[in-house]
Formats: sequence, structure tokens, C-alpha cells
Amino acid sequence: MNTYLLSLGGGLLIGASAVMLLLLNGRIAGISGIVGRLAQGIGLTTNLAFVLGLLLGPIVYMLAFGGFPAVEITVGWPLIIVAGLLVGFGSRMGSGCTSGHGVLGLATLSRRSMAAVATFLTAGVVAVATLRGLGI
Repeated sequence: MNTYLLSLGGGLLIGASAVMLLLLNGRIAGISGIVGRLAQGIGLTTNLAFVLGLLLGPIVYMLAFGGFPAVEITVGWPLIIVAGLLVGFGSRMGSGCTSGHGVLGLATLSRRSMAAVATFLTAGVVAVATLRGLGI
């Protein structure tokens, strides 16, 4: 039960930060867009604060709970790098990432976000089924 409460708390924090960014700055909390604007030097204060909050989150978790959760990565670096590049390519092609489309896009009933999230989920299911079929 404790796992579910931690997940619920994390989801509430993500939702609250996304809503605050939208209401206070009129911006969608899509990480790819925030990082892209930060790299271009646009809205430095807000975008840097958001990215620093993301980076400090695990440290706050460690301080609150005495350690990091156990994570096991069972694939090698080449696959991780290829996957990261494909996610970046997909974010550009889909005009946003899972955070922007999935958190706020769905909440605002955006048809584009509904299509994007359906595509993300379908691609994820196909990728997992394919990799498991290959024994990876």
C-alpha cells in the first residue's frame, strides 16, 4: 500500500507543478519544450527553475526516505542511447513529449494530445512485445 501512496503523492506533485506553471505563466509543462527554450535562452528564470526542480527531486527523495529506490537496468548502454535518441526524435516529430501531451494535453481535452498519447502507448506496447520476443 505504501508504494501506491508514494505514487499518488508523486502524481499529485507533478499535476500541481503543471497546473501552477500553466496558471502562473501560461506555459504547458512539457519537458522537451522547457529544455528546448532553456537551450535557446528563452525564459531563463522560469525554465531553469523548473529543470533544477526536476534535478533536485531525487535528492529531496533521498533525504526524506533515507535512500534511492532500487532500480535495475538490464540492457546495455548502446540500447539506452538509441532509445534516448528515438525519444528525442519522437518528441520533435510529435510537437511535444509525454509530459506535455499526457499531463496537460489530455487534461485540456486536446485532440492532438489524445492522438499523441495513443501513439506513445501503442509504440511502447509494440516495442516491449518485440524486445521480449527477441529475448532482450
